[in-house]
Amino acid sequence: MARTHWMVAVTASCIALVATISLLRFFSWTTSTYLISHDRPQIVLSNGPNKDAGPSLIDGQSYLLGVGKADITGPVAEIEFMGYAEPDQLGTGVRQRLYTRAFIIGDLERTADRFVYLTLDTQSGDTAVRDGILNRLKELGPKYALYGQQNIAVTGTHSHSGPGAWLNYLLPQIPSKGFNKQSYEAIVEGSVRAIQLAHESLQAGTLQIGSITVPDANINRSPFSYLANPQEERNQYEDMTETDLTMLKLRAASDGKDIGILTWYATHGTSMHANNSLVTGDNKGVAAALFENYARSSSTASPGFVAGFSQSSVGDTSPNTLGAFCETGPQQGQLCDYKTSLCAGKALPCHARGHHWGLNDAGTASTYENGRRQYASARKLYETMVNKPNQFEYISSGQDALVKSMHVFVDFANRTFPSANGTMVRTCPAALGYSFAAGTSDGPGNRDFKQHNHGDADANPLWKVVRNSIHKPGQDQITCQGVKPILLDVGSTLKPYLWTPNIVDLQFFRVGNLFIIVSPGEATTMAGRRWKALVQSTAEATVMDSASQSGNSPHVVLGGPANSYTHYISTPEEYAIQRYEGASTLYGEHTLEGYLELTKKFIPYLSHLSATQANATTPPIHPDLPLLGPGPFPPINTNASYSFISPVIRDSPGFFKSYGTILSDVLPTYSLSDPSPPVIEASFIGANPRNNLRLGATFALVERYDSRRSTWLPFRSDADWSLVFSWERTSTALATSTASIRWELDDYLDRDELRGTYRLRYFGDAKSLSGRIEAFEGVSGEFRLV
Repeated sequence: MARTHWMVAVTASCIALVATISLLRFFSWTTSTYLISHDRPQIVLSNGPNKDAGPSLIDGQSYLLGVGKADITGPVAEIEFMGYAEPDQLGTGVRQRLYTRAFIIGDLERTADRFVYLTLDTQSGDTAVRDGILNRLKELGPKYALYGQQNIAVTGTHSHSGPGAWLNYLLPQIPSKGFNKQSYEAIVEGSVRAIQLAHESLQAGTLQIGSITVPDANINRSPFSYLANPQEERNQYEDMTETDLTMLKLRAASDGKDIGILTWYATHGTSMHANNSLVTGDNKGVAAALFENYARSSSTASPGFVAGFSQSSVGDTSPNTLGAFCETGPQQGQLCDYKTSLCAGKALPCHARGHHWGLNDAGTASTYENGRRQYASARKLYETMVNKPNQFEYISSGQDALVKSMHVFVDFANRTFPSANGTMVRTCPAALGYSFAAGTSDGPGNRDFKQHNHGDADANPLWKVVRNSIHKPGQDQITCQGVKPILLDVGSTLKPYLWTPNIVDLQFFRVGNLFIIVSPGEATTMAGRRWKALVQSTAEATVMDSASQSGNSPHVVLGGPANSYTHYISTPEEYAIQRYEGASTLYGEHTLEGYLELTKKFIPYLSHLSATQANATTPPIHPDLPLLGPGPFPPINTNASYSFISPVIRDSPGFFKSYGTILSDVLPTYSLSDPSPPVIEASFIGANPRNNLRLGATFALVERYDSRRSTWLPFRSDADWSLVFSWERTSTALATSTASIRWELDDYLDRDELRGTYRLRYFGDAKSLSGRIEAFEGVSGEFRLV
């Protein structure tokens, strides 16, 4: 997360009090009425191999490949967005729908050897979401028994502009007033559908890997912490962030066309600001949409091409590359304090600036520009790989064409292990420091918190009182967390249920000489570099002998935050600085070392000697290594979570009025010759969009008239960045509301292509007091673009 508002601490104490006196939940999500209408895309089986038995190996066709994409857009109104922990950031509509993109890679001969890599347009993966996906796949029967605990990674693109209230643990539920089943179900259902589509499209193909530098799309937002890392180590790298984008290109053998790309690049999903109230996939959502739009017209891409823009070592990165400045107060216009990110002693005025700072658009233009930069670099790399394939490496085939996966749950509370120098060290139950509440320059905190806080003697004593009223940390925990002054002792707070995870997912994938670290937290740049370096050296020493002889050295990427969200993973040196990233490193100074020690143990299980279990529920068995169990399972809180989110009681069009009636209409004509593109708008008598999420469909359309066929055809939907659907409640007492559609003409299209006749169409669903939900539509007047 980019920040945590100071109200988290205050609200937390209130929630704990509510739990103590055993108040009933105000609104049980089990009684809410709504629809999840999912227009199910037709599944077309490829002419490729049998998905379950696996085809025979064909020369030059090394792997079994499949891709899928499905809508996961949750409630777009009245639910707090997940990421900034800002309780007032409630959704009011959608600028861009959210998706899960699924990539399946399997062995052509060994059926059980396959994995699923999911990229979700969400803040992170989640324990309960992953559990829900696994359970739904079990319900689909034997056909999907190949997919399970060991081989499914649920990664988030780290967007901070999507609906929240879907997470497993209490802490991220607090700003959203608890858990919302509708939000959760949208993510789970859409993710399962994406896996189904990927499975049904499986076919033989090849994998090719390449990388390219993305210009000016990330900066390090905590250079003071980064520079605490050893000089000798820093000298190995040119930049304080990972500036390269790595691409895996998936090509079908049947027709030689590409079915998808999967990329990894690190930049925070905080281009959209905390005052944004429209659902978007942030910069990576833009990049993916632009690439998929490009692929639709490319002769080298198959229909149904899927572009995944996965997150990487995101912890200390920012997409707001102009830097952090004081926006108000006596230091307005000056850079924020280098160590504390304060402005005249306060955190709130410090804001990072994106590419188009100053437009007062909640970061919309900057988001598009950052996503465009990722897309442009990815497209340049892709076209080079297509036109000059011999310059790029194919993921190894033959003896090294292995597909392996493993997953183990590990309890990081009080785990003792030898460090790299042999000293015994330990991790701690999860805790968050004072600097956590200060936030970051992407989303600053409030009140009197600051970054680089080691426990100021002059700190407000109120916060210690609040902390102790929730859970007072014991001396052992204080000692274990070291230089971190504990604000929230979340790993030991069990009332009303666990606040953050202590049980962590460790997961790794291998395909040939590509190794994927599935990181449960936001690794900082240097933490990610250490982790990847260890995987590479361990792989070379233990499982890559034949590949090393053939010259194919390991490639290592890190994807996350995934599976269970464990906040941050900083280096011990960065932890000692106690800026936001260090204060949010849950398990103490040795958190990263704990991951590295286990990584060194687990990578050898990705060997050709390892036997994959057919049901993908337990780790692979290696004849020369200790037998691994699945580890202690984390609690799943979906049926125990509190919810104080008001359900939709009813809608009303108002007295003597009808749903879908036009309140303000479009103009008859708009000129395309104006210097800036026109904005076309219409508003209607509406109903709450929470009544029906319209997954796989839309709340709004731009329709274009086809004079040759005398019919109206869809031209833009709410999946398109340029078409904005917004909703506003006009009277709570009367249950009335207004829905608006705004079309911001695509400035990347040729103006002549846009000339024509159009109209706007609104799709709504109204709820009566009895709970019945009925669909309706509204249509604007016709207008011409001339």
